[in-house]
Amino acid sequence: MTPTTFSALPGWDRDDVREALPSFLNSCIVLIRRPDWSQACAAARALNPNDGAAVRAFFENNFVPNLIRAEDGSDTGLITGYYEPLLRGARTRGGEFQTPLYKVPDDLLTVDLASVYPSLKGMRLRGRVVGKKVIPYSTRAEIDRAEVNGKELLWVDSAVDAFFLEVQGSGRVALADTGETVRVAFADQNGHPYKAIGRWLVEQGELTVEQATMQGIKGWIEANPARRQELFNANPSYIFFKEERLPDPRVGPKGAMGVPLTPARSVAIDPKFIPLGAPIYLSTTEAASEVPMQRLMMAQDTGGAIRGAVRADFFYGFGNEAGDKAGRMKQRGQVWVLMPKPAAR
Repeated sequence: MTPTTFSALPGWDRDDVREALPSFLNSCIVLIRRPDWSQACAAARALNPNDGAAVRAFFENNFVPNLIRAEDGSDTGLITGYYEPLLRGARTRGGEFQTPLYKVPDDLLTVDLASVYPSLKGMRLRGRVVGKKVIPYSTRAEIDRAEVNGKELLWVDSAVDAFFLEVQGSGRVALADTGETVRVAFADQNGHPYKAIGRWLVEQGELTVEQATMQGIKGWIEANPARRQELFNANPSYIFFKEERLPDPRVGPKGAMGVPLTPARSVAIDPKFIPLGAPIYLSTTEAASEVPMQRLMMAQDTGGAIRGAVRADFFYGFGNEAGDKAGRMKQRGQVWVLMPKPAAR
């Protein structure tokens, strides 16, 4: 982190920072319990959310922006996008609903490595017990070949949509048999590293880098249905879900912080480099465009593909329009993290 000033942030004066305040207040649900954040969070709660000048002054008076650089010194990295999709499904298998979304299996073992080695804080080992040994948990290929009877959460009508639901981390399912729409949220993961299937298609010479968007990948699958499972198996990571009620469709899914995500104001980051919950300033361009996109965001989520210091995944919200933008978002950008100023003595 290299400390700088707000005047050095491109487009800072043009961003309507009032739109970021509700997202910051969501972060404060968790951060206010931490001594270095409590003063800023208390001050934020007292703000008039409609007073743009006061909100801007709050961030400028309480935080120091820090430019993030990678280990090689680069201050530019990859900015992608994600969203909350809507799938069609049912509670019972039948007809077109043949693809399961799974609950967390009973035999999935999670070991918090920090309990043994404090230096490994935040790292977990996942596996299963066979005899007296812990072995790696099943890969995607092994899970998809098996019948995990009794652990199906819901059934959906598209294996492709189910796969991309895992990539997004959460979504909604409209249930044809009960008339409900429910949210399915990330519950756990099988412990295998995430591998981007778009990158695999590029390595196989099937798509160019420019074509390897979500839309391009779906088009390739439609043209090569017999190779669909081969493609999916290139990513050994597998996500298990839990069902959540959807009392207010306007409220976003919960991210890794456990607070609701705000469309266009929440972002997923690598918590090894950026504190979860912190405000960040993002300078990039709109999806598949050269139009600048510079705004204050909140680092409220993580993801298996979000690795590295200068790396962010922009949350677009719910629905088809959000999905279209998220699927085409593969831009370069800079990231600043806003850290609280030390409390005055």
